[in-house]
Amino acid sequence: MASFRGHLSFSASLGASFGGLAFWQLGFDPSSSLLAAGLTAVGGMLPDLDSDSGVPVREMFSLAGVVIPLMLLGRLVQSGLEPEGVLVALGCMYLGIRYGMRYVFKRLTVHRGMFHSIPGMLVAGLLTFLGYHHAMIAPRVLLAAAVMIGFLSHLLLDELCAVDLRGLRPKLNQFAGSALKFSSKSGWATAMTYGLLVALSLLAFLELKPTPREPMPTVNVTAAKQ
Repeated sequence: MASFRGHLSFSASLGASFGGLAFWQLGFDPSSSLLAAGLTAVGGMLPDLDSDSGVPVREMFSLAGVVIPLMLLGRLVQSGLEPEGVLVALGCMYLGIRYGMRYVFKRLTVHRGMFHSIPGMLVAGLLTFLGYHHAMIAPRVLLAAAVMIGFLSHLLLDELCAVDLRGLRPKLNQFAGSALKFSSKSGWATAMTYGLLVALSLLAFLELKPTPREPMPTVNVTAAKQ
C-alpha cells in the first residue's frame, strides 16, 4: 500500500498535467485550470479519509473544512444571505466538517471499505459537481472530473503497490483487489453507497436538464390591422 506522501506526490503531478491540459488544450481559463489541478491533488488523498491512521484523517478533514465551504461560497451568496450570515455559515461548515463529519466518518467507515471503491469515486465527483456553483456547466464538469481522476489515481496506485514483483513470479498481498472494487463484504454499506450514488445522479440530471422556454405570445394580426 502506497504511503500518504506517495499518494500526494502522484496526484499532485497528475493534477499539474490535468490543469495544463485544461488550459492549453480544452480552452479553460487559468483560474479554472489551476483549481482543477488542485482538486486533482486533493482527490488523490480522499480515499484515505477511511484510514485507521490519524495523520491522513486529521490532515484531510482540516483541508476539506476549508475547501468545501469555499466551493459552496457561490451558492451561499446566491441564497441572499447577508455578508455576516455568509461568514457564520462558512465558520459552521468548517467546524462541522473538521470535527462533526470526521467523527461520523470514523464511526461509520472501515479502512478499504466502500469509500475506497469505484462507486465512492463517482460519489465524490457528483458531490463536487453539485456543490460548485457556476453559471456554465463545463467548469463544474471539469472540477468533478478532476476530483475523480485524483481519486482513481489513488485506487490504481494502491492496486499497483499490492503486487510484489520480487522473485521470479509476481505475488499479490492481502490488500490486492480491495481498492478497485464495486462492492464490499458489507451488504449494508454497499446498498447505502449505491443508494447515495443514485440520489446524487438524479440531482445531477436535474441540474443538466434544460429548463423549458416560455411560449412566445401570439399576436392577432387581424386585430392589429384594425
